[in-house]
Amino acid sequence: MSLRLHGKKTLITGSTSNIGRAIAFAFAAEGAHVIVSGRDRDRGEAVVTQIRDAGGQADYIYADLDGTATASSALAAAATERLGGRIDVLVNNAGIFPPGTTLTIDDETFDRVYAVNVKAPFFLTQAVVPGMLEAGSGVIINLGSWVARLGVPVGALYSSTKGAVETLTRAWASEFGPRGVRVNAISPGVILTPDWDPAVEYPGAAMMHGTPAGQTGHPDAIAAAAVYLASEDAAFTHGTVLDVDGGRTGVAVIADRRSA
Repeated sequence: MSLRLHGKKTLITGSTSNIGRAIAFAFAAEGAHVIVSGRDRDRGEAVVTQIRDAGGQADYIYADLDGTATASSALAAAATERLGGRIDVLVNNAGIFPPGTTLTIDDETFDRVYAVNVKAPFFLTQAVVPGMLEAGSGVIINLGSWVARLGVPVGALYSSTKGAVETLTRAWASEFGPRGVRVNAISPGVILTPDWDPAVEYPGAAMMHGTPAGQTGHPDAIAAAAVYLASEDAAFTHGTVLDVDGGRTGVAVIADRRSA
């Protein structure tokens, strides 16, 4: 069996749960050495244990990416050391979605969301990419969102941060691509958290009604896209935002499709 990420040294932020965790499992299954990072030590160690029990390589590093260059640099340094001196693939997955609307968000919340969702991946990329440029190769994968390009009446603040991340993806592809570093993004649709209580209606699930998929997605779908972008299969892919959203942004939604 061919392992598409055999020997790749990878850092995945926010990988103690949901999409990040799924990416960590998928990368390890494809032969990568994964650094699992996040603020929850127990969940992080649990992810590492599962990967190791399946025969993969993984380590956990605590990280609270608060948007400061110091926090991002510290994670980059710790991960580089744990991985033996290099990071081949960086996945900027960590992010937060605050409750509230434009009329209710306060100054403190605004700054915190931009710190975690935009400044943290910016400064982490700033810290990691010099090693990639020196090696002449590397991959950066950012996590965007379908709401960055399709307006919805809630989550304006979050949407704007993901728009910034998708813009950075294209800018970084132009800046670093000619020197061997590929930069792309994944734009997930409405993804059902695996730990969600099935008896409780999932927020946003209704937004998938009338789409080609007709339902929420699973984190494994995003993980599969991340494996592709990290692998040599995507060697000719630069500056792309890959929509993995059940057709939410690319296809006209038919409101009554379920009854058609």
